[in-house]
Amino acid sequence: MSQNGSPPEPSGPAPSGAGHGAWGVFGYLVAGVGIYGGLGWLGDHYFRTSFLLPVGILVGLALALYLVFKRYGHHEPKDSP
Repeated sequence: MSQNGSPPEPSGPAPSGAGHGAWGVFGYLVAGVGIYGGLGWLGDHYFRTSFLLPVGILVGLALALYLVFKRYGHHEPKDSP
């Protein structure tokens, strides 16, 4: 057991999304398709149609990809000498 009881402080700020990487992208994609696909399925069930499920899946995929590119797709500018 340590004497001071507190973990050491990190040396600098962590970059945005550090430590999440591929699992964060996977989570966005699964959640987007799952939530909007589920809403499409509910809409199909309620309105007795058959096109809202695929529309919901495609909209969820598009929004998830947008969020992935927005969060993880930025590039840090390099310092020029």
